[in-house]
Amino acid sequence: MAVSFDVFGTLVSASRPAEPAAAVARALREREVPVPDDWATAYREPQVTVEAGAERPLSDHVRGALASRGVDADGETVAAVVRGAFDGPVETREGAETAVAAAAERGPVGVLSNCSVAGLVERALARSALDGDRFDAVVASVDCGYRKPDRRAFEAVAEALDVAVAELVHVGDDPATDGGAEAAGARSVLLTDTDLADLPARLEAMGCR
Repeated sequence: MAVSFDVFGTLVSASRPAEPAAAVARALREREVPVPDDWATAYREPQVTVEAGAERPLSDHVRGALASRGVDADGETVAAVVRGAFDGPVETREGAETAVAAAAERGPVGVLSNCSVAGLVERALARSALDGDRFDAVVASVDCGYRKPDRRAFEAVAEALDVAVAELVHVGDDPATDGGAEAAGARSVLLTDTDLADLPARLEAMGCR
């Protein structure tokens, strides 16, 4: 068996900008990229049609919004802008270290996070009190191309951990997304029902030894 963890809201708490469009605009100006006068409107406009369950990098959306207003910005610059706009303080949640350690005693451990900002999951883990070496796989939706609860997201982390989906236990805080593990053929442990500190006992009760 293997265990995957959601990151934001499960293993760590992270600050999010109250107004994403404004945060991105500030980051653009810091990089001397022109910000359109109607940026808030451009940011809200859909740029492409995305398949249900699929993830599109936020940097692609931002670059498309800029292009729709005649501003050409290279991909690396926009990716750095977006990462900077959303890269806020991180706090390790109580019980996270114990939960990850307990999972590691039973088999491979990974993370599966919905995140449209490339590199943000890795940066959050690096800033936390968690030992990054304990994770055998880090899968973000921006990298695998699918968001939880889409079954393909759970299949991606199971493949990365080299187990069948049926051998995966996913731990998360959101029944609507993390609970999708059940429909994908995996098992889920939701923090709405089980505290992180109680995860070792819950895994034991599930027969995960």
